[in-house]
Amino acid sequence: MAWNIGANDVANAMGTSVGSRALTLKQAVLVAAVFEFLGAVLVGSSVTQTVKSGIVDISLFSSTPEVVVTGMLCALLAAALWLQVATIFGWPVSTTHSIIGAVVGFGLMAGGIGVIQWERLTQVGMSWIISPASGALISMLIYLFIHKRILATQAPVANAKRYTPYLVFILIFILSLSVIYKGLANVNLPVTFEHSLLLSLTTGLIGVAISKRLLARIPDSAYNRKGFGAKFTVVDSIYRSMMILTACYVAFAHGANDVANAIGPLAAVVTTLQTGLILEEVPVPFWVLALGGIGIVIGIATMGYRVIDTIGKKITEITPTSGFSATFGAATTVLTCSTLGLPISTTHTLVGSVIGVGLVKGIGSINLRMLWGIVASWLVTLPVSAVLCALLYKVLFTLLYA
Repeated sequence: MAWNIGANDVANAMGTSVGSRALTLKQAVLVAAVFEFLGAVLVGSSVTQTVKSGIVDISLFSSTPEVVVTGMLCALLAAALWLQVATIFGWPVSTTHSIIGAVVGFGLMAGGIGVIQWERLTQVGMSWIISPASGALISMLIYLFIHKRILATQAPVANAKRYTPYLVFILIFILSLSVIYKGLANVNLPVTFEHSLLLSLTTGLIGVAISKRLLARIPDSAYNRKGFGAKFTVVDSIYRSMMILTACYVAFAHGANDVANAIGPLAAVVTTLQTGLILEEVPVPFWVLALGGIGIVIGIATMGYRVIDTIGKKITEITPTSGFSATFGAATTVLTCSTLGLPISTTHTLVGSVIGVGLVKGIGSINLRMLWGIVASWLVTLPVSAVLCALLYKVLFTLLYA
């Protein structure tokens, strides 16, 4: 499961960087591997829910722990198999929705309709709309601002030097707030929101000062851009660096958050076998956390290029400025919704963000055939994972306990 998370979800962070040629494929794989592993091991969940997002009421199985052990194993296998198929075809699907669908299949087969938390499942379904729409809106606004205030002006370099520090502040502030407030909480350091806010503001202001100093070295006349297709011009090089920074953050955050999709069920199995008890929340041993991180890295290295190619090249043309807008919009959406407790998909958000910057250039710039294929893969993810897990559970439980 961790292997397939790495193979499919690495494009969330690195697809736009490769598509805009800010990073080569090999560089993207290396950078993603480092930051995904660090995120998973350093700030990955130390305590995780036994069943993803509380979809199944596992207290109903307290007298039959073997049901939960078998169900979690089947959920991991079913979700991993579906992700494997999606990755082979280059479809960017949600790993979170894959494991949720698998858990639903296990719950229906083991306990019937009554064990499913339908209200929570409805929230997950709503995220199919919320995630891409929010990502698209924020990314469109950012890209429209960059295009109107910088790219489409008579003095693009001068305007880039004028407006970029403001974007740097917003970028660093959001990334710092996420790492300090959310990340340090995972390692049990007592940091309040007020402290996090003050540190993030300070970090953002330092970033502004540094960016102004660096931008001041660029002469205003050093620009000769013609159209969206020009590569690595002065303005592009500025946003190339910012996009890579944002991509590293998304990779780090993804490793920290989505590793639980693989290790959560495994931690539940380990704890249940050791104690014989069904717990709502279980501690995650370090070796399990490291196993998840290693699995993600292997997935990135072996098959990550397939979905990177889809997001970076097959939906719409990506430049450093549009790639920065898409990645920044996705990161902002994920952070905001996570803080509000809304269940959203990083994959759906990033795809929506890429579509958003494509719409700014015109609907003709978007590969609609590829887009409809991606949307279809989203719609079938939950039911396919559910059916597959239900069948696996029925077979495995019959073989072991019948």
